[in-house]
Amino acid sequence: MNVFAILAVVVLLAFIAYATARIGPRFMVRRLAGLVFVLLGVSFIIFILGFFAPGDAVFTQLGQHYTPQAAAALRHAYGLDLPWYTQYLNYLNRLIHFDLGTSFTNDTRTVWQILQLYVPASVQLGISGTVLALIVGVPLGILAAVRANSRVDASLQAVGLVFYALPSFVIIPLFFVAMVSLHQRGIPTLATSGWGTIDSEIAPIAIFGLGIFAYYLRLTRASMLEVLGQDYVRTARAKGVRERVVVWRHAFRNAVIPLLTAVGPALAFAVVGVFIVEDFFNIPGIGEETINAISQRDFPIVQGVTILLASAVVFMNLVTDVAYGLADPRIKTQ
Repeated sequence: MNVFAILAVVVLLAFIAYATARIGPRFMVRRLAGLVFVLLGVSFIIFILGFFAPGDAVFTQLGQHYTPQAAAALRHAYGLDLPWYTQYLNYLNRLIHFDLGTSFTNDTRTVWQILQLYVPASVQLGISGTVLALIVGVPLGILAAVRANSRVDASLQAVGLVFYALPSFVIIPLFFVAMVSLHQRGIPTLATSGWGTIDSEIAPIAIFGLGIFAYYLRLTRASMLEVLGQDYVRTARAKGVRERVVVWRHAFRNAVIPLLTAVGPALAFAVVGVFIVEDFFNIPGIGEETINAISQRDFPIVQGVTILLASAVVFMNLVTDVAYGLADPRIKTQ
């Protein structure tokens, strides 16, 4: 087990201990049991899809050096000559020991090493873009709800709809053209490729975030409008409670539940959901590596990325359930 796996286990155990103390052991046991079955189901589906997928990874790996004898030896080395159920049991045994296998196309690198190399950039890009979308979208959604049916509300919804309707593969080329035009005029510009410096990270994060902030704007607006129409909000206003307190303490706290439902899976999918942005900006992320692995029939990498995504989704769903109880004490998880 490497450092990355150990760190992940420590974080998971710390979160489970904290959540158990806050919301009760019975809830955590029930949820964790469900998550185990979800991961088992995902592992079986992705294994079967890889097993029956067209193409031959051994043929792709050997290339011009392909011979029946070399292919048979390589299949035996990878265990591909075993029955499918034996291969799946071996795969589960490796997963239990945090071993995702070795790349078919480069047997000098394990899948863990590949994930450690490419996942950090994707995580930074996806989570930073999602956080930016929340920072921009949630306050604007609250403002739109407070000023419902006004020019401010209409303007915010119109701007959000424009950004939501324009896909990344349209916005990014327009950004490139703008940068070239500014550079020709001697105006400082942002980098249009690469990763690892502030200059190269601003544009991809901003474009990814602005592409999804409208969703959080509209979700926050709809949830806030529903809460602002409740009797307890009108009662608070009738008692003379300041509008800021009514909006943030009484309305937003109760309107945050639908937002939590959306944010949890969004943060998980953000890890591998930035393929287009990575491709256009030449970012060394897991998206490009996964596409190459699919084209080369490098199934251990594809399976590893899928397991990573499934683990992130089920973990964020668990975090969301815990956040429900912390955000609204009326939700009884026992």
